[in-house]
Amino acid sequence: MTAGTTRKHRILVLGAGYAGASAAGRLAKRLHRDDVEITLVDAEEDFVERVRNHQLAVGRELVRRPFGAMFEGSGVRLKCAKVTALEADRRSVRVEGAAGEEELAYDTLLYALGSRWNDHGVRNAAEHVHEISSRAGALRLRSHLDSLAPGRKVLVVGGGLTGIEAVTEIAESRPDLDVALAARGGLGDWLSRKGAAHVRKVFGELGVTAHEHTTVTAVGADRVKTADGTVIATDATVWTTGFATHPIAEAGGLRVTESGQIVVDAMMRSVSHPEVYVGGDAGRAMGDAGKPLRMSCATGTPMAWQAVDAIAAELTGLKLPKVPLRYFNQCISLGRRDGLIQFVTADDTSKERVLTGRTAAFYKELVCRAAVWAVANPGATVLSRGRRVVGEPAAAAGA
Repeated sequence: MTAGTTRKHRILVLGAGYAGASAAGRLAKRLHRDDVEITLVDAEEDFVERVRNHQLAVGRELVRRPFGAMFEGSGVRLKCAKVTALEADRRSVRVEGAAGEEELAYDTLLYALGSRWNDHGVRNAAEHVHEISSRAGALRLRSHLDSLAPGRKVLVVGGGLTGIEAVTEIAESRPDLDVALAARGGLGDWLSRKGAAHVRKVFGELGVTAHEHTTVTAVGADRVKTADGTVIATDATVWTTGFATHPIAEAGGLRVTESGQIVVDAMMRSVSHPEVYVGGDAGRAMGDAGKPLRMSCATGTPMAWQAVDAIAAELTGLKLPKVPLRYFNQCISLGRRDGLIQFVTADDTSKERVLTGRTAAFYKELVCRAAVWAVANPGATVLSRGRRVVGEPAAAAGA
């Protein structure tokens, strides 16, 4: 530390999903614990494998990974609390936990609160649908599915990756139910010809009905209404129409896009508040191919690594690094015994090459395991460890 420094540099990480948890561990490996105080805040006490929530919803038991065990001995302080507000100009965050409301100050903030389900303003969606973007939502759907008698109808709304994974998981685990999917476009229309054909093949094998080019405009307790006036009966409506960011960033004074994502530069630093960095779905980042990155685990973790390495470089006097931000493939589970690996260009455009069947299912399982392993072992790829802070960034002077 520089002469005259009287306290450690306070780094606050908000959110312990794939981006936030891996960021906290990577920071602890990069920086010397005598110079920094790293605090990780999350409302959960253990890690949520969000990419497996569709499995949780159909009754599969997932491995519990308590944060206390994951970060034991790392020097990362854990705070189980919900983030309620940010005041970026004051460098302050308000949280609410078991002990009540508390205010946390920071010198550097890594914002990784991620995203939540998006009802897109559809009438009565919030009252009647099930979401699986959260563990709590997946468990509520699980309970509801358990209560459904054979022959009852399940409708998944949303034909993207999450919707396809959810509907095939439900159909495979509950072949006694009448399962359908409503997609605004054609089924798998962003995939290659081979990829889309395989999805259709699996839908046929599992007995899933596809309502293509169907926009749901209203939701009831036992039905949905579409843009053309069609009514589709359902005993369980599962909503997978994309994600929305938390309003905390905009309310806290950060510059955001129309969709609420924080605007960042190539180092994942907020363009309005340079002491704030962003990882995961909360940030609007440009990929190496010059297009915005989509909300996904595939890009959230590399974004967090870029933010961490930029923070470490700023504090230790190293050259600012560049982490690759591009796509290689889309990994889609189609139940437990089938899958689709759609290879893509750097900007996420589908190539004709695919993997399908059990090979693809195994590939997807390896990807899921690798993602959680990277969170639990953040230092595995860190070469520069425990470097000393050589000076406070100009933005933090006098804080």
